[in-house]
Amino acid sequence: MKEAMLYERLGEGKVRCALCSHRCLIGPGGRGICGVRENREGTLYSLVYEKAISWNVDPIEKKPLFHLFPGSHSLSIATVGCNFRCNFCQNYNISQMPTDEGRITGYKITPQEIVEMALRYRCKSIAYTYTEPTIFFEYAYETAELSRRAGLKNIFVTNGYMTEEALKEMAPFLDAANVDLKSFREEFYHKLVGARLGPVLDRLHQLKGMGIWVEVTTLIIPTLNDSPGELKEIARFVRSIGEETPWHISAFYPAYKLRDLPPTPASTLKRARQIGIGEGLRYVYTGNIPGEEGENTYCYQCRKRLIHRWGFTILENLIENGHCPFCGAKVDGIGM
Repeated sequence: MKEAMLYERLGEGKVRCALCSHRCLIGPGGRGICGVRENREGTLYSLVYEKAISWNVDPIEKKPLFHLFPGSHSLSIATVGCNFRCNFCQNYNISQMPTDEGRITGYKITPQEIVEMALRYRCKSIAYTYTEPTIFFEYAYETAELSRRAGLKNIFVTNGYMTEEALKEMAPFLDAANVDLKSFREEFYHKLVGARLGPVLDRLHQLKGMGIWVEVTTLIIPTLNDSPGELKEIARFVRSIGEETPWHISAFYPAYKLRDLPPTPASTLKRARQIGIGEGLRYVYTGNIPGEEGENTYCYQCRKRLIHRWGFTILENLIENGHCPFCGAKVDGIGM
């Protein structure tokens, strides 16, 4: 347990958390929406500091990040808890554990041990992922600071609901982020996620403005966010923060509380990819359907294939010193 960062003490023993955009008002003995920050006698504590629930060495492409040292590995780490309530969550068994079961569990791993593990397995980065990294902010912050000193990159795989204050605090140590833009409809966020759309859009602009490499992921769910009109709106928004911003379009599979809808057809993802390209995005990728051309990286200028992928595996990488070998165009990203 560790005293939380980014909160305000109020009267009558209450506190206001400033970590995510819920800005929870928490009374004595209460917890925030995330279930892992608790008010004890007017002091807010993180209940998941140094309590890792999951860690693994992953291909960077699994995050997904296709434009940060392609083919490298990232040490991925998470605690229990989340500030969203997505009824289609793929990792609900750990993200919703504090609220569904009331338990805070995990294995003691220090920030120093995480960095040492990343170096031992020759990872180029540490990814704070699987659940929402904002809710284990203190743990991620201390690890990221040590990681940067060790020459590693730091990545947030996030729902984008952190506050501006939290982002400014983490920014000096954050190199890249993959942000879930789950829909472009306020109703979707309200009913299926338990949040608001606006703060996510604001954070995406701010991440780009701070010079952090950003890739965006949208899970396409049949009948809920798969209309051509909404996909075009998402693509236009991604284009507004930079045409070089990769957009990952992933296939939905029934999970958690949303099991009455079918998996996303490959045809829907292909259509979405064409919409993104048509809106001027340089890199649009399809996920969860291995073998599709949408997994590959193409030069936006001459359209030649530069990286050939199958799932999370790179079969061929023709990029030379960050440039297309055919026309010389610069390929956007870090370590390309």
